[in-house]
Amino acid sequence: MMIRHLSVRSLAIALLAASAVPSLALDYPPTARQPVTNTYFGTAVEDNYQWLESFEDPAVKSWNAAQNRVSRAYLDQLPDRPAIAARLKELYAATSASYSGLMPRPGVLFALKSQPPAQQPWVVALNSLDDLASERTVLDPNLLSTNGTIAMDFVVPSHDGKKLAVSLSQNGSEDGTVYVYDVATGRQLSDQIPRVQYPTGGGSVAWNSDDSGLYYTRYPHAGERPAEDLNFYQQVYFHRLGTPLEQDTYQLGRGLPRIAEIELHSSEDGRWLLAAVANGDGGEYAHFLLEPDGSWKQVTGFKDQIRLAEFGRDNALYLLSRANAPRGKILRLPLNQSDLARATLVVPESDAVISGICPADSGLYVQDLIGGPSQIRYFGRSNSTPQIIPLKPVSAVQQMLCPAGDQLLFRTITYIDPYAWSAYDPATQTVHPTKVAGTSPVDFSDLEVVREFATSRDGTRVPLNIIHRKDIKLDGNNPTLLYAYGGYSISQQPGFNPTRRLWFDRGGVYVVANLRGGGEYGEAWHLAGNLTRKQHVFDDFIAGAEWLIHHGYTNPKKLAIEGGSNGGLLMGAVLTQRPDLFRAVVSHVGIYDSLRSELEPNGAFNITEFGTVKIPDQFQALYAYSPYHHVVDGTRYPAILLMTGDHDGRVNPYHSRKMMARLQAANRSNYPILLRTTAAAGLGIGTGLGERIAQEADGDAFLFEQLGMVAK
Repeated sequence: MMIRHLSVRSLAIALLAASAVPSLALDYPPTARQPVTNTYFGTAVEDNYQWLESFEDPAVKSWNAAQNRVSRAYLDQLPDRPAIAARLKELYAATSASYSGLMPRPGVLFALKSQPPAQQPWVVALNSLDDLASERTVLDPNLLSTNGTIAMDFVVPSHDGKKLAVSLSQNGSEDGTVYVYDVATGRQLSDQIPRVQYPTGGGSVAWNSDDSGLYYTRYPHAGERPAEDLNFYQQVYFHRLGTPLEQDTYQLGRGLPRIAEIELHSSEDGRWLLAAVANGDGGEYAHFLLEPDGSWKQVTGFKDQIRLAEFGRDNALYLLSRANAPRGKILRLPLNQSDLARATLVVPESDAVISGICPADSGLYVQDLIGGPSQIRYFGRSNSTPQIIPLKPVSAVQQMLCPAGDQLLFRTITYIDPYAWSAYDPATQTVHPTKVAGTSPVDFSDLEVVREFATSRDGTRVPLNIIHRKDIKLDGNNPTLLYAYGGYSISQQPGFNPTRRLWFDRGGVYVVANLRGGGEYGEAWHLAGNLTRKQHVFDDFIAGAEWLIHHGYTNPKKLAIEGGSNGGLLMGAVLTQRPDLFRAVVSHVGIYDSLRSELEPNGAFNITEFGTVKIPDQFQALYAYSPYHHVVDGTRYPAILLMTGDHDGRVNPYHSRKMMARLQAANRSNYPILLRTTAAAGLGIGTGLGERIAQEADGDAFLFEQLGMVAK
């Protein structure tokens, strides 16, 4: 889900002239065809490149290395590439510190701090958001690895704020072991808990009430299950600090689905523990509560459509329900009740899509989505009319928390404004800025954001967030980058990055589309773009591209597209369905072989979102759009750069290898078709700053060359 950011350096006159003609053909490595036929419900599907799935095969490693050499030779010879990398480093170095993931504890706020040139975020503690002088570093993974290859998967302070549990993994693998640190001294304790975190089901920990131990998610250890099941069947165990792992005790998980994903949360006092269990990645959840007496009870089931549960300070759970309310309603269930039928309605469904809950002493803060941008409402217990917290137009609320009393802390961001933390007091109905806010090394005041709507094939209106210079001329000749995701109920919300300024300095237009499959308009919007309805996502994206062309923003020779992971599937689908519509494609860690992706460990978790080849109508839907199977020989494809990482445990890199082999064999244009594989990253989570800059520089140089862009 990475977004390209382009440099302000000027292209040489010779490069500008060369961009008007197709790039010269490249000498790609030969790729052997080894036909294999897979049959699904009587349909025979030939696969010439299935042999590229095995990275343990020396021939595959050799082929991959040869592809990388071709890509590096091409990208490194681009005249603007060194200047792009240098400018990116300058801008990242000038970027202000970012504080996110705030975690309040008595008398202290923990936060994740990011500030280039540091490769990875680190953990800090401070007294308040208005007392930056009190900041102190608690744990810095940059001291554990100077090249950014060690990352934190998650961090959880103890209830008293004296200890810190953290999962650490290497090379973007998300294969994490939990360590415990003393906050005051930074000393690492003896406890090390392996197999807590993995890309398939994630990972989580929660402290017990007196902070003497940890509840943690645990994957099977070698010998406990067959090798093919070791990254499934997540369970919950308890570890008491200072004791051998062999004494850890089972808590929950037997009988849960193979693809269960468990996330643990404890109440503020630690007396209650909540386990939210996802049934894969399709949006079904069950919730289990550990009571103070040590017994577990199930509160909700997968079919109850409860998407989120939060502890209140009034001995109750607040539940976000989508049952007969696709945009969400809030229920209150006392902790001493286990019958969901006894829950009472506290916030009814409205036009806004509820995405978050923050219970305070005297009321409830509700975070909403309105087609992409955010809204916050406060419901006092004695007043049914909510207060609307004022936010900047087209902004996103990235986090909100209620540290004490009725105060709300919230972090907002827009496409043209850096993040800022603010405080809200419902008694005075006022918003106060805190001292924690980002600053930008570049000026965005000459830009504007407009929201327009394209009409998809079936008549659905699809939002487009268009960012451009105020003096734009709608003459159809603006280089335009269209980005989207469209899946898993994940909403594309406003975000800020100063390096995006560089795209605008070359006359570019930047567009984010809110496609079906996301959650921008609630569960109905999500369901309209998953399983057998996935084609709606691609139709929405194509409609957005056509709208931009029809309304004079750009033309097919000036239109580039980008996406990653599920958004990489989107890239593969639209470039095979409409190769005439785009000039250049940058796709990260994409899913391209939709028929075999479920055979991978994380692919099994995706079945609830994409479907399975084992069900006839779902197979037909998958086969109808699978990008790898719709590359057509003799087609003039746009310029394409596929990026992937050796350590991606979410989307197997073989997708990119197979797609690249098929595209290179079929393409009849002279545009480059390139594969870039890095050994220092996975899906992108936990990737160090240096590698992120290198990826951006390659993508930027590639797009500049293809679109003929120069600084203005």
